[in-house]
Amino acid sequence: MRQIDAGDADLGKSLVLRPRPQSPNEPRSVRLMSRPHAPILETRPFEWADEAACAAHAAALARRPALRDAFVTLEGPLGAGKTTFVRHLLRALGVGGRIKSPTYAVLEPYALPGLEVSHLDFYRFDDPREWADAGLRDVFAAPGLKLAEWPEKAAGALPQPDLRLRIEPAADGVRHVTALACTPRGRELIA
Repeated sequence: MRQIDAGDADLGKSLVLRPRPQSPNEPRSVRLMSRPHAPILETRPFEWADEAACAAHAAALARRPALRDAFVTLEGPLGAGKTTFVRHLLRALGVGGRIKSPTYAVLEPYALPGLEVSHLDFYRFDDPREWADAGLRDVFAAPGLKLAEWPEKAAGALPQPDLRLRIEPAADGVRHVTALACTPRGRELIA
């Protein structure tokens, strides 16, 4: 069986993986192979002094036309503010009602007029078969905004992000954020 790469030409075609027989000495869970991060075209550091600054940054990003079909990853430790930022971004895009964290479901989809948004959280992702089982090939093949928390847990399966946001909390509550543009679209997003 070959490894499925998110950059495969047949990405739009679903592939159902069937479990293969395992030897008694083989581990039951297979980790995804990591691949090096995409090349960085531009870097922009900034700070969120408080949640209002996080919300303002999310609102500014929501106004960028390049966000429409972007893939944005959010990196940082537990409690860094990844989900908080996504909630502010989704509100700025017009999502009403409850915005749930996809920690247990892996994916929370949102349908807005003229825009599909997929909020993904790979924190509990530890088996490459979950990629196929959750239909994530189809999610990434479809148009729309993709927002992924804990991307390093699915690094071998994810396509190259347009924008990586690294969020590091400081002792004083300030969030140090580094925006890393990995594509021309990513550059548009941090311009």
